[in-house]
Amino acid sequence: MDVVRDFEIYTIDDIYALPDGERAELIDGKIYYMAPPNTKHQRLLNYISTEINIHIRNNKGDCEVFPAPFAVFLNENNENYIEPDISVICDKNKISDKGCNGAPDWVIEIVSPGSKAMDYFTKLFKYRTAEVREYWIVDPMKELVTVYQFEKETMEQYSFDEDIPVGIYDNFSIRVQ
Repeated sequence: MDVVRDFEIYTIDDIYALPDGERAELIDGKIYYMAPPNTKHQRLLNYISTEINIHIRNNKGDCEVFPAPFAVFLNENNENYIEPDISVICDKNKISDKGCNGAPDWVIEIVSPGSKAMDYFTKLFKYRTAEVREYWIVDPMKELVTVYQFEKETMEQYSFDEDIPVGIYDNFSIRVQ
């Protein structure tokens, strides 16, 4: 992700004014352009989304899974617009035609070479302060998943070949590999 290097404060209107096909996120009034994901990224996104959807369906759950591109408006201002790789939202009142208004319950970001600092630092802070309950950082290069359960104030790391327990659900884990 490349940040626009000026001091102008951008808004959600600027995101909506981007040319067709150009994707970006807006964090605290700064635009971060997003590179297209590679094949490994998309395979991980598809696999993890499918596993979550199957669990929800088999357990008659109330949550919904939204893979990117899906807009998340974390704050009640117009200076933050994020497209997590996977958003799991359990409160139907947060879902509108434009996306999610407020924090998803569970966010998963799949690291790309250009998004490392954004996923490990900037978004970690934004998700924690917005009261996301659980945040996973899936790192294909390291084959590691870092799991933050903000309600329990814990952070754990798992390799792709381990069963990773999902904090927002009982008796559910995902093996990424």
